[in-house]
Amino acid sequence: MTETTPVGETPAAGAERPPNRRLRGVGWMIVSTVSAACMHTSVRHVSESIHPFEIAFFRLLFGFFAVLPFILRLGLAPFRTKRLPLLGLRGVLNTVAMLSWFTALTITPLAEATAISFTAPIFSIVLAMLVFRERIGPRRWTAIVIGFLGTMVVVRPGFVEIQTGALLAMGAALMWGSCVVIIKELSRTESSATITAYMSMVMAPMALVPALFHWTWPGANEIMWLIAIGCFGSLAQYSMTEALRHAETHVVMPVDFIKLVWVAVIAFLAFGEVPGLFVWLGGAMIVGATAYIGYREHNLRKRQQ
Repeated sequence: MTETTPVGETPAAGAERPPNRRLRGVGWMIVSTVSAACMHTSVRHVSESIHPFEIAFFRLLFGFFAVLPFILRLGLAPFRTKRLPLLGLRGVLNTVAMLSWFTALTITPLAEATAISFTAPIFSIVLAMLVFRERIGPRRWTAIVIGFLGTMVVVRPGFVEIQTGALLAMGAALMWGSCVVIIKELSRTESSATITAYMSMVMAPMALVPALFHWTWPGANEIMWLIAIGCFGSLAQYSMTEALRHAETHVVMPVDFIKLVWVAVIAFLAFGEVPGLFVWLGGAMIVGATAYIGYREHNLRKRQQ
């Protein structure tokens, strides 16, 4: 799960993109899925000796250093804003989501947690309807219902005991969906650089506070893994942003399902985890619903132009 990438088109995305740009978008999305899968499995590995709250702090710290050159190149411009309260709220929600997500990764089968994380864009659609009074037609409502049914297929309440990790993963997805709605509002007046800069400045100190209660000084080997987690996370975010810039949401979002494949392969090789049929089926339902919602939004925008 990357931090906060909305469902829907990027700015000026109403027109059809040329085939070569779509291909680049798909390529960037593949890079994003590989990076995210590597980050998730790295979190699981290093959590054997480092608490997930501390891992989250270092992910934000090293991730911030990874994007710092791009922010500094713009000077003080990214730090000028009149919407500090909303930027702070986004940081708080994003921090809670990351702490919950990293904890879920340490106690839940990785493929199951990844499948549940696909619900974040669906949560954002429902929340956008409530906050912005956006109208949702019967087709998109059907897709939303199918997406949530996919979550039930993965978790199977009533058939197996719902684990704490699954609940944390769903809570993280809900928080990330909320962040997407906030970003949608912020993007009307703030640049991407401003939103990114304040995310790091708010989240890193907030994550440090709970991390201090579980602090263990990492060794040289663990530091290398923590740096890798920060770099993988930043690369996953950047790649998804580029994917949505080059191609429409309904083109690139189905590719996100490949993340489940990467996670399943790496988790099997590293930890001996084998995802069950219900994880694959539920994950496919969730991603399919998300892709259809993106497709419908794309068509609606074209009609409005």
